[in-house]
Amino acid sequence: MNKRIFVLGEALVDCIEQADGQLKPILGGSPFNLARAAALQDASVTYLNPLSQDAYGGQFAQRLEGDGVKFNAQRSHLPTSLALIRLRDGQPDYSFYREGVADRDYSMDSVLQRIESQAAGILHTGSLALLPPDHSKVMTILERARAWGWTISVDVNLRPRVAIDLGNYLAAVQAVIPYADWIKASDEDLELLGFENPSPERASTIAKAWMAKGASHVALTFGGQGACLFVGNQHAIARAAPVEVVDTVGAGDTFWGTCLADWATEPNEMEQRVALTLQRAVQAAAINCGRQGCQPPTRAELMQNSPSVIT
Repeated sequence: MNKRIFVLGEALVDCIEQADGQLKPILGGSPFNLARAAALQDASVTYLNPLSQDAYGGQFAQRLEGDGVKFNAQRSHLPTSLALIRLRDGQPDYSFYREGVADRDYSMDSVLQRIESQAAGILHTGSLALLPPDHSKVMTILERARAWGWTISVDVNLRPRVAIDLGNYLAAVQAVIPYADWIKASDEDLELLGFENPSPERASTIAKAWMAKGASHVALTFGGQGACLFVGNQHAIARAAPVEVVDTVGAGDTFWGTCLADWATEPNEMEQRVALTLQRAVQAAAINCGRQGCQPPTRAELMQNSPSVIT
């Protein structure tokens, strides 16, 4: 039986600086991107956070609907959150504008009421939702959802520049990790969390540390060095798929959204399918990197590609 994915976290406008200095607004936000990526792989996905009544909120609603994501019909009077992105050698450098914004305009009870009425599925969160003080209500939501039989997915996806106190932010993320059944982190996340010189060669040690805290699925990404996926007692290592990179915005969201969609739509024998799951995720991320902003591939686009995987 397929499982539904519910996504809790930010939807914001990525204002991407162009070569001439002008800003190009593109809809983004890690959880929003992930919801789209998973839905485009034919998973049943619901986005939980409010959208603004402003023009950008309308665009977010249209994008979610176009990609097959269900969302909260009620709209917030607060404005849409913004992120300014300057690209340096294809890598995004972020500045965030997050006070008094629509995607933070929700209560713990409103989310719990929505998921309590549903059959237990996959509840995903991460990124800015883990930033204090929001992490407190997120932790309570995760704790209750887990008690109701939900599978908890967390993408660490740290954004240190938006943190007033980086130490408190890192402590909040560390506190959330034990609630995660499935967890994903990049090499940059791992370094900030205290893992020295993270690399594919050290991936097994890192994964075991998180599995000892309760995680059963761990994905670690290392940029151009590829990615590693651990599911139960099985694991796979993948090279980065070749692509002419336009930018890497949304690559991690596409990667993890593809993993979640694979597990949600084919929940049996996940350990036996670990190499194929990783294969799909790496290729989806590569396709996204060949486009500006976060533009995850559809399932049909992904099926046309056949990346190489080392098991």
